[in-house]
Amino acid sequence: MTIGEMTHRVTLQQLSSGQDSVGQLVQTWTTVASRISADVRYPKGVQLLRNNAEVSIVQASVRIRYRPATAGMRVLHDSAVLDVRAVLPDERKRFIDLVCEVVHAAA
Repeated sequence: MTIGEMTHRVTLQQLSSGQDSVGQLVQTWTTVASRISADVRYPKGVQLLRNNAEVSIVQASVRIRYRPATAGMRVLHDSAVLDVRAVLPDERKRFIDLVCEVVHAAA
């Protein structure tokens, strides 16, 4: 893969903890990097019942240049919020593939 094939722009976020004005624990998403060049693919999806509700689960693969990333982060791509389930670096540490998933409640 070449950088020229990375035509999408994504934002990488991680969950952060803090306190609000009354001292309550608050978790928010903090942007780690924005406008990252990426190759985003949606290879498969499935529709099923979960807790007696119909949901669709879409799996995605997001390839970006190598950078620190961990499972539990999320990727924003257009209007989609993709939860990172696994991080797969290549052998030469040029790229990483983020194995992502997004769950939608069926309408």
